[in-house]
Amino acid sequence: MLALVSLSLLSSCDKDDDHGNHSGEYKGPEVMVHDGKAWSSVTLDEDGVPTAMTISIDDAALNSVPIGTGGGGTHQHDNSVILPFHDDVKSVTPFKYIGLDYNPDGHEPAAVYGLPHFDFHYYLMDNAERLAIPAYEVDSSKFKAFPAPDYLPANYAPIPGGVPQMGTHWIDVTSPELAGQTFTQTFIYGTYNNNVTFYEPMITLAYLKTEPVFTRSIPQPAKVKESGYYPTEMEVHKHLEQTDITLTSFIYREAK
Repeated sequence: MLALVSLSLLSSCDKDDDHGNHSGEYKGPEVMVHDGKAWSSVTLDEDGVPTAMTISIDDAALNSVPIGTGGGGTHQHDNSVILPFHDDVKSVTPFKYIGLDYNPDGHEPAAVYGLPHFDFHYYLMDNAERLAIPAYEVDSSKFKAFPAPDYLPANYAPIPGGVPQMGTHWIDVTSPELAGQTFTQTFIYGTYNNNVTFYEPMITLAYLKTEPVFTRSIPQPAKVKESGYYPTEMEVHKHLEQTDITLTSFIYREAK
């Protein structure tokens, strides 16, 4: 299996913007993903407010990732890369970087999420702290240390266990795939050590290859622990030779 670990920078962190008011799209470094590439970008309006936070994957990457046997798998760290943000926009939201993770055999629970799919982790925690998360079997205490209910959306419940270098995953119990429909896309929250640690669109490879134009709302918690701009919608859009997964419709929220 080809690994995605070569975090090669194919270009500098170019910024297409208006230097006077800092508006525009700030593109992060391109990262190798099998035979293609992926990158992050953040778009700001004239007031410096984020309007979009995007993962872009080119067709060469989508067409070269491996396809599993269909037997169901686990989270594959050898099919993971980090997509850094452009230096000038690393502090405009509470999100610090993106983890792009591909699962050729899906992952647990296999009966629901056993299809080849991407996990797009928008992380709220430092990378060094994330990398230090142990296997659940080694130390489960911080996996089980959940935030107060107000910091997670209603109808979200934890998947039993936890994933090293990620944390505990929370699913929307009203999602169609949990009612017997075929999994195409869903929205996950992550926690560890009493904190929400990531937002995660999870989307199948097959669905991305249908070239969707898709928008959905992001379930919102009643409270956040860190003040800042948070997204309320997610979009998937194919254009030219790339597919964009975008968090958008940001609102400012005060910590409570």
